[in-house]
Amino acid sequence: MDDESTIDDAAVSAFVEQGFLRVEGAFSREVAAECREIMWRDIAGEPDDPATWKEPVVRLGFYGQEPFQAAAGSPRLAAACDTLAGKGRWAPRGVLGTFPVRFRSDDDPGDDGWHIDASFPGDDPADYLSYRVNVSSKGRWLLMLFLMSDVGENDAPTRIRAGSHLDVAALLEPEGEAGLPFMDLAQRAVPATEHRPVALATGRAGDVYLCHPFLVHAAQAHRGTEPRFMAQPPLVPRPGEDPSIERADGDHSPVEAAIRRGLGR
Repeated sequence: MDDESTIDDAAVSAFVEQGFLRVEGAFSREVAAECREIMWRDIAGEPDDPATWKEPVVRLGFYGQEPFQAAAGSPRLAAACDTLAGKGRWAPRGVLGTFPVRFRSDDDPGDDGWHIDASFPGDDPADYLSYRVNVSSKGRWLLMLFLMSDVGENDAPTRIRAGSHLDVAALLEPEGEAGLPFMDLAQRAVPATEHRPVALATGRAGDVYLCHPFLVHAAQAHRGTEPRFMAQPPLVPRPGEDPSIERADGDHSPVEAAIRRGLGR
C-alpha cells in the first residue's frame, strides 16, 4: 500500500484468497498511546506494575473520546475500507467497540475458542448467541482489529485461519437468507476449517487488520510481558447498503468477490 488512497491489486487479491489485510500505520502511535492512557483509568492495575495485573483478560466498554475518534476515522483506514467494501457502502464509526485487554497469565482466559462473529439479530436481539450470519453477510462488511499496543507472537495476537472464509461461504449457501445462529455456525465451521494454516495478527500500535466477516479466528493466552490492547469492532453497512453477492451491474467489492469465490462463482 503506497498511500492513503491506494491498495494495490496484489493486496486485494491476497485479501480475497486469505481473508485479511493489515493496514500498517492506519493511525499514529501517538494516538494509540493516548487511547491506552485513557483505558488504564478503567483497569484495576498499574501500567508499570505487573504484580497488580490480576486477570488474564479485562473487557472494557465503548470509548468515544477524541483519540478513539481519530483512530476510527483515519483517512488511511477509510481508503482501505472503500477498497474492500466499496465507497459509500459502509458507515463510519464514531466510537470503537469493546476492548479485550490481555495480560500475561498462566490462567486460562476462557474465551479462546475458534469462532466467526455474528452479524444480525436472531429471535432475541438481547441474546448475542442467537445472532446469525448468512451467505451475503447481512449486517457486516468487515471485522476490524485495531492494535492499540505493539503485538508480537507472544502477546496474545488473534489467531486467524487463513482462507477459512471461503469454506464458510460454502457452508452458509444452503441456509439461504436466514443463515445460521452463532453457535450452530461455529460447530460446523470450526471442524470444516481445521486444514487451514494459522496466521497471527501481529503488528505495531496503529496497525489495523481488516478481516473478511466469515473468517474463523480465535483469541489466545498472553505469554509476553506488555499488556495487549485491541479493539474489534465491525464495519457495518450504511442503510440499504448490505453486502450482495448478486449485483446486477457486477460491481462486487472484494468482500463480495471472496464470498463468490467460496461458492465457486
